[in-house]
Amino acid sequence: MGESRFAVIVLAVAVVLGLAFGFAQIGKSSEVSQASTDRAPEERSATQQDASDGPFELSLGFAGDLCLADNYIPLQHLKELGSTDITDGIDRRFVDKMNEVDLMWINNEFVFSDRGEALEGKMWTFRGATKNVSYLHDLGADIVGLANNHVFDYGEDSFLDTLDTLSNAGIVTVGAGRNFAEASAPVYLESHGVKIAYVAASCAEYEVFTPEATETTPGIMWCYDDDKFLEEIREAAAHADYVIALPHWGTEHSTVLEEKQISSAHAYIDAGADAVIGTHPHILQGIEFYNGKPIMYSLGNFWFDDYDIDTLVAELRITGEQEGGKATMNAENVELVLYPGTQSNVFTSWASTPDERNRIFRYLEEISDDQVRISDDGVVRAA
Repeated sequence: MGESRFAVIVLAVAVVLGLAFGFAQIGKSSEVSQASTDRAPEERSATQQDASDGPFELSLGFAGDLCLADNYIPLQHLKELGSTDITDGIDRRFVDKMNEVDLMWINNEFVFSDRGEALEGKMWTFRGATKNVSYLHDLGADIVGLANNHVFDYGEDSFLDTLDTLSNAGIVTVGAGRNFAEASAPVYLESHGVKIAYVAASCAEYEVFTPEATETTPGIMWCYDDDKFLEEIREAAAHADYVIALPHWGTEHSTVLEEKQISSAHAYIDAGADAVIGTHPHILQGIEFYNGKPIMYSLGNFWFDDYDIDTLVAELRITGEQEGGKATMNAENVELVLYPGTQSNVFTSWASTPDERNRIFRYLEEISDDQVRISDDGVVRAA
């Protein structure tokens, strides 16, 4: 926050592990796998979504910065309320939408651990008890991003605890690992017979506290230099139907894009990404379409602190045809849909009135330099 800056096969057996931990999610069904350390695109099935011939619609959800640290504002607020109910911090309509989509991604910007010491010299450090992982299940999270500048806040042991906690809870992670092969491997999730690849990296720190994984040491995937990340995107594109690049980047609390964000986002799409969804600035940033593919430069905060900002949950709706077990789709079969809201007084509210939705949509158009138009129902199109 204050600093402007895995994969061994991680098998998210969501039903089996979820039941073991009392966290089974009802209504979501997907095949989940991650590339092995030798880069082979091996698949293992969790629960298989029907992929019968005919038309399909797949929904992918995305929410921005989430902090479930016991030493920071959101969970401290719940404690003051004497509550453990996530809907006392996040509007139930958001929670319902996040559980409704087929696959839900959230930026996990803190450490899950019951040990470790805060990194010396780092202004903001966030650590949540391992039991707090239950809140991610409440929010319908299938996959969380760990390529960010707070996942190493309490050192290596706490970082490894975070990987273990999420794995044991049946939640897939992307962008971090025990070594470079884990941290850099694309994550493949399958639903409705469509294979979705998630790739994530960070270039968010001016003073770097969060290490890049190496062949023998843990850390995250970096994109200060894009060469390795572009290689990962190309690999993902060779093995998936749809690729989502998830960079953690940009200037905090500013809607002005860094030149690197623009040039890198375009390079990611040129390398095979079908959508770019960014985080880190803690506020919403602009949207554009490049070669017909959506770029959201920053999702902003979702539930992170106590100041007043606009926020949203984004959904990619992918439609197409299944024939003989193969999905057919193209850019025209993808819609970007926004569900706007506000974070205020440590509560993330759904924007329920036409006037409030319109205000947020017009603001997004303005900070996008009028490159997009957003309809009353939240569908985003190139201007």
